[in-house]
Amino acid sequence: MIAIVDYGMGNLRSVKKAFEQLGFSPTVTRNSEEILNSNALVLPGVGAFGDCMKNLEDFGLVEPIKSFIKGGKPFLGICLGLQLLFEGSEESPDVKGLGILRGKVVRFPRFDKERLKVPHMGWNQVDAERTLPILKGIPKGSWFYFVHSYFPQPEDNRIIAGKTQYGLEFTSAVDKNNIFACQFHPEKSSTLGLRILENFALMSREKRVD
Repeated sequence: MIAIVDYGMGNLRSVKKAFEQLGFSPTVTRNSEEILNSNALVLPGVGAFGDCMKNLEDFGLVEPIKSFIKGGKPFLGICLGLQLLFEGSEESPDVKGLGILRGKVVRFPRFDKERLKVPHMGWNQVDAERTLPILKGIPKGSWFYFVHSYFPQPEDNRIIAGKTQYGLEFTSAVDKNNIFACQFHPEKSSTLGLRILENFALMSREKRVD
């Protein structure tokens, strides 16, 4: 089973539909046992860092997520679901993140000279830093869909899996052990985005529904 974490906010429906389009049958859940017993876990995200952490804590989801990741099964973080893995964010300075990855999340600066708008919204290229199973079939420099004002700054550059240019070069994907997380939205990124979700599902040995 692929479990999609339901914390009362985010793009749950679009992520679920994307997996279903590929022939898989994910479960949207906030049940701790279902999360821990799933073959793969997805933490999607749309919203504010502080609000999301509060909901995860209120629903008792923080420890199940951490325990799942420690268990070594495939984990996918999407957009805010990537940011929450870090220790904190400038968006909510007094709120601690999950702290699974070392580093912080920062806001894009003003880009007056470049006339670039924040949030960064639309299609942009991702340059993969490494060859990974979840990126099988994804050419370097492929285009994906972004909607965000913040991005991660990992302390350990070795976990950076992808970088993107938008006024500056920022980390757009990270990978560590069983964790892959991306700042872009694969569920909104057409064929190549679906390829990432398919690779993730197959990594978990999830079977398609007949």
